[in-house]
Amino acid sequence: MSEICLKLQVDALEEGGYVATSPDLPGLVAQGRTLAETIEIAHDVARKLIESYEEHGDPLPSGIKKTDRHVDIDIAVGIS
Repeated sequence: MSEICLKLQVDALEEGGYVATSPDLPGLVAQGRTLAETIEIAHDVARKLIESYEEHGDPLPSGIKKTDRHVDIDIAVGIS
């Protein structure tokens, strides 16, 4: 099983919770109550979208890259 990297944008919603989208993977939209839940849902949505691309023989969007030994990840940490 190979792994891929894609950009994920997570925004806080005014009414509470978060929504995640990806400029690399059209159609990825995930919403959750917490940041962790939103990222977990986005992971599942991304996996299902990529599986659909593969099942239909479609090429993956160009922003998706296979991982190497170095991955840069930006995280947000809330502090009081």
